[in-house]
Amino acid sequence: MSLNVRFFASPTITWYMARMFLIRSFAVLAGLVLILQTLDLLGESGDILAYPGNGDAQLWTYVSLRVPQIVARFLPFAVLLGSLITLATLNQNSEIISMKAAGVSAHQILAPLIVASVLVAAAAFWFNDRVVTRATGTLTAWQNASYGPVPPDRGVASNVWVRDGDDLIHADTAGGRGKATVLNGVTLYDRRGGALQSIVSGAQARQAGDGWVIENATGFDVTRGAKRVLPRFTFGRGITPDRFTLANVDADDKSFGALRIAIGDLKAAGRPTGELEAGLWHKLSGSLSALLMPLLAGVAAFGLARSGHLFIRAVIGMALGFTYFVVDNFALAMGNLGAYPPLLAAWAPPLLFLLIGETVLIRTEE
Repeated sequence: MSLNVRFFASPTITWYMARMFLIRSFAVLAGLVLILQTLDLLGESGDILAYPGNGDAQLWTYVSLRVPQIVARFLPFAVLLGSLITLATLNQNSEIISMKAAGVSAHQILAPLIVASVLVAAAAFWFNDRVVTRATGTLTAWQNASYGPVPPDRGVASNVWVRDGDDLIHADTAGGRGKATVLNGVTLYDRRGGALQSIVSGAQARQAGDGWVIENATGFDVTRGAKRVLPRFTFGRGITPDRFTLANVDADDKSFGALRIAIGDLKAAGRPTGELEAGLWHKLSGSLSALLMPLLAGVAAFGLARSGHLFIRAVIGMALGFTYFVVDNFALAMGNLGAYPPLLAAWAPPLLFLLIGETVLIRTEE
């Protein structure tokens, strides 16, 4: 008796199942996008048309920017439902029974779907990185302008915090580029060993040499409780202008490479990056979640259809898939709050449900 260790049962079965899975998954995705986009447009059309001069062209612009977001959000759901429909149909038509009778293992039955999911995951990552991020950034700027003309980005950052050793520097706004960078509403918190020593504030600061200068600054000595005027105060030696002019970074509207660069810049500026790091790794784990869907839906493939339990098995597979999305969103929220490390927040849910899916598959069939 020989052990069947082939990954695929046969080229014919592989192509047949992969094609069936992809057609059903993308058909489900198209239906979801059509329904959800229609409902979303009904809710937003009033705000879009409320701006004077907006009409049908602006509605179609909104649709073109919103559809990529809906596709990215609901692609894993479509893969889950496509897997369930494919496997339940094969089981209902006794095709799973025929494959099992021919010596095909459960993992070989799921292999074509998993390989097809690899292609879907790769396409999803490219689509999210190249299309969705740009659409999100454009739509966010348009919504902030109340669906009117989008003002040009002048590169002005607000409420900026920079750490210089133990000291903290705050600026109400930071604008300009390079040597021409100007800080407005500047406050320096001089700390030693974690204890606040003095506070220096001024209306404006400019770069001078390797530091920053405030003219006519006001200093307050915390230990003495004394206030004094400083005609010229220099601080922040070695701090480059880009550490002040970094704008607020949103992981959703930046590509993977751009987000990595932004995280590095923010770390150099001493600003927290836990939420962005969780978003960075979730760009990978979120796309790879498509690989889990056939495994979680695999419970619907096995068991006799005539036993009357096929519907229950399909519900179990759907419940496993939707539970994964709940856990994934919860872990990402915990990562954003700093309760979970970024790597754990992004990768723990897929690894956990990979083990759960394998356990369910082995215990029910293998």
